[in-house]
Amino acid sequence: MLKDYVRHYRELAATDSAALNRKVPREAFADLLDRLGEILLTESARLAESEGPVRVFLGANPLPPAMADRLPLDFRVFCLALNSLKQWVVAEQGATDRYLLGGAARDLCREAADTCLVTGRALGNDSELHHPVRDGRPPIPLSKEGHASIEGQLSFVGDDPIGQALLPLRREMNRSWAHLRRGCLDLLGRPEPWPSEASAAGARAFARKATTAAGVGCEQVLEWMDSKGL
Repeated sequence: MLKDYVRHYRELAATDSAALNRKVPREAFADLLDRLGEILLTESARLAESEGPVRVFLGANPLPPAMADRLPLDFRVFCLALNSLKQWVVAEQGATDRYLLGGAARDLCREAADTCLVTGRALGNDSELHHPVRDGRPPIPLSKEGHASIEGQLSFVGDDPIGQALLPLRREMNRSWAHLRRGCLDLLGRPEPWPSEASAAGARAFARKATTAAGVGCEQVLEWMDSKGL
């Protein structure tokens, strides 16, 4: 089954490389994500005001004095909740891979091909598993170069001036693409809910630096992010 699956995508890659990286439009799950965001904000505020294990944990891990006034309690709880959610997502995504193929899923997927579907070169020990569509179908093995190519990451260092400006800035400031998106929306007068004004201000500062570095406006940055699926 896996060999037929890889053969299917090898044939698709020869005529339509985009078929290797289909992503559902952001708006398809916008309502669900908005509700999840509201739950995170509401629960973070509640847990910040309630006695319990979260408050005990924060009390046992106090901030340095110089930082204490700059990281509000509800924001710290929000960050902890986000990290817990991330761990839950990673575990659930791993379980989806095992649904069809069992516990040896990743090894079986790697054994299904010996050359990269994108570059055609032999796969080494550093090959990566990539999901063409995140709908339960198993991942396919690709080389690092092939993976970067279909994810559009190679264009960051090619003929993409906005990507060339934003990628190193994001690494330097240690900010997420979500921060950049929300910061741009704030500056455009279309703010989204934030756990605290401090985090909103940080996102706006990131967006200002990003637009300056790229030499474009917030709308152009948002359009670029949409084109990259970020």
